[in-house]
Amino acid sequence: MASYARRCAQSINALHSIPYFTADLANELAEFAVTDPSSVYLASRASPLGAVDAPVVTAAFNAFAPGYIAQRVPALWDQVSPERAVLARQAAAGAALERLLGADTVRSPEMAQAAKLAAEAAAGCSLPGRPLYAANAALEQPDPPHIALWHAATMLREHRGDGHIAVLGYFELTGVDALVIDCASTHGMAKDIVMPQRGWAEADWTAARERLLDRDLVDREGALTARGAALRDEVERETDRLDRAPYASLGGADAEKLATYVHGLVNTAARSGAFIPQLLDFFAPATDVWNER
Repeated sequence: MASYARRCAQSINALHSIPYFTADLANELAEFAVTDPSSVYLASRASPLGAVDAPVVTAAFNAFAPGYIAQRVPALWDQVSPERAVLARQAAAGAALERLLGADTVRSPEMAQAAKLAAEAAAGCSLPGRPLYAANAALEQPDPPHIALWHAATMLREHRGDGHIAVLGYFELTGVDALVIDCASTHGMAKDIVMPQRGWAEADWTAARERLLDRDLVDREGALTARGAALRDEVERETDRLDRAPYASLGGADAEKLATYVHGLVNTAARSGAFIPQLLDFFAPATDVWNER
């Protein structure tokens, strides 16, 4: 994957993540009595799939414990319909970006141009084997440019994530396996942040470490072995390869232009407090997608 394409994917991923780290989503969903932070996240991100049951969300998200999702889905759809949740997340994204970036930025010609470029890139994605991308691509595109940019960023992020799950499956890594590997690397977040956010119990985490130990991917202290680090790098390269189409269709010059502009937006949002301190380095500048499912 060309360097400009990876830079664009990294910046896009970070922009997509912004509403999930603000109070705007919770504010929009409060009228539906959706207040638990995990339910707020699930209602927003799963809503394009429709009123699906827990196994579908578990499969699409990959990194969450099945029981954790089953505690919330499908009961969540009795509180807020997927259609209303889609509208709520768009409103939240719009409010968050306008507050963090400023009214002049979100109404600027540059924002409109970035939204156009991102939509062109998203149109270059492939549908087969990409359930979350396909579900988002089926939604009506929002009109305000900053929300349209966020929507296109979401499609691009989910396209990459869908491909990432396929690569993990090829290498026989489960969702929790991938999280353990990431937390053991120098690139990932800490276990005490990731494990509870994804609903895994200590027993699940330990079992995953044992599986990885048997494959010589981690050592007895839980640190990545050379083989584990090499596999992580290979998974990332293969994810890049499966994610090259949208940026190739956009072209190098426009992909670089989009990457530079969105990276600037993410840095501005970070300076405005978009990310909690523990995640600031992780998202600004953005990194890879291992922990983003």
